[in-house]
Amino acid sequence: MNRGGLLALAGLVVAAALAWWVFSAVTDEDPAALGEVDFAVSCAPAVQDDFERATALLHHMMYAQAAVRFSDIVEADPDCAMAYWGVAKTQLRPLWAPPTDDEFTRGSEAVAQARALAAPSEREQAWIEAIGTYYDTAAGATHAEGVQAWESAMGDLHANWPEDIDAGAFYALAQVATAPSDDHTYSHQRRAGALLEELLEKAPEHPGLFHYLIHAYDNPELAEQAVDVARAYDQLAPDVPHALHMPSHIFVRLGIWPDTIEWNRRSAEAALRQSPDAYVSMHHVHALDYEIYGYLQQGRDDRAREVLEEIRGVENYQPHPATAYGIAAAQARYALERRDWAQAASLPPRIHEAFPWDDYPAFEAITYWARGLGAARTGDLDAAREAVERLDAFHQRTLEQAEDYWALHVDVQRKTVEAWIAHAEGNRERARQLMMVAAELEDSVDKSPITPSAVLPARELYGDMLLDYGMHELALEAYEQALRISPNRFHSLYGAGLAASHTGGRPQVAREYLKQLIRIAEGNAEHRPQLQQAMTLVDS
Repeated sequence: MNRGGLLALAGLVVAAALAWWVFSAVTDEDPAALGEVDFAVSCAPAVQDDFERATALLHHMMYAQAAVRFSDIVEADPDCAMAYWGVAKTQLRPLWAPPTDDEFTRGSEAVAQARALAAPSEREQAWIEAIGTYYDTAAGATHAEGVQAWESAMGDLHANWPEDIDAGAFYALAQVATAPSDDHTYSHQRRAGALLEELLEKAPEHPGLFHYLIHAYDNPELAEQAVDVARAYDQLAPDVPHALHMPSHIFVRLGIWPDTIEWNRRSAEAALRQSPDAYVSMHHVHALDYEIYGYLQQGRDDRAREVLEEIRGVENYQPHPATAYGIAAAQARYALERRDWAQAASLPPRIHEAFPWDDYPAFEAITYWARGLGAARTGDLDAAREAVERLDAFHQRTLEQAEDYWALHVDVQRKTVEAWIAHAEGNRERARQLMMVAAELEDSVDKSPITPSAVLPARELYGDMLLDYGMHELALEAYEQALRISPNRFHSLYGAGLAASHTGGRPQVAREYLKQLIRIAEGNAEHRPQLQQAMTLVDS
């Protein structure tokens, strides 16, 4: 290699070390068990095991740790082209947010170095070109178009090397990542799931196959098919935070709250143990948000409050979209799920002032939506209108970030607040129309992987409004529709039972919903008057 090439490589090594300094305090040793990855590369034999462990971390979506390991391989073997592939792949997190400008530059430079090294095998060149396709495309278009290009390239790679388990795994992930959020047939997810199930027969301990299968079946139609895989994932990687969290995507879809709580508690504890000194990993708050959600569906409000205090007590969370969502959603959930409108109206806008909220307008909007909804429900219409103005601004900023999916949700939030303002003003027709539009808009897309559920489903709120208006048949329909998307939700079960109890000829339907609520809540009646009323109605 000429001197210029060596200098370029040296520069990348230095840049990688500087770029990843914040991760330098990641625990020296990864969790002992990561599953089995067999990914042979033509690098120095001494780094082969390290490469496979780094790739296993990639499959677990422990991207920060994987980045450290791939950077270590670059330093140990600067001629290893696939190590630069690994650095580039850690910057592309297809189910999460687009790379920041710095991350995109880091990934692009790694691709350039990988290409310059001219990997000795056709297969490795194909791997490098596949990731390069993402950066080449996204540089002149959008992140989504880049991911679509990556999916196409991974499809070709899988077709040409069908025995390559990692190629099949990443191709399946790419199909999940490009699935349209409004495709309720889940065609992409079904194809990905079929491929992953086939590959699992060949590689029963491969982490990516477990992980991506859970993502593929993380929807109301397919979740039942992933229960066994979900329950086995922790046996593969019992101390990997994201592996401990991922099964709860299926548990939430099925309304299995004890397991949602237990697995996310374990995930949060592992994330805390493995966080560097510089910050607390986003995997910690991500798990705690799911844990809070589970407690609230059981009416275990004291435990939910304790977990919320854990979140509030952390002052140095990792800047990340999942962090921003988890912080904002957790405090909003605690007020809104309990229908404590006064508390919702008084939520502090930024409970972690040092966090870079300006980078995450769609998630800061959650707090203002909760404030606005609480204000409207307590009669402070001036404050509610002020919240709508803030939501308008957040919506515009989210559109400017080309985050159309999240902009839709901010639009749902502002319509929800406007609906309850109209309700407070006595304008029933406008209130119903706005709330119905908000519900249909929210239901038109599936939930994001970073969320356990809508913070407070618009369809459930629509049922609340219809119940207020004495429109019991329509209210029952709204609650039942909410339960089809998010089963075993406390308030949807309660609302369905209450609506059915006021509908002629439906006493048995009412009892079934209310009995289900009582079973799920496990006697936690002291905090929820709705549960006490449910018991009274069932006994009457």
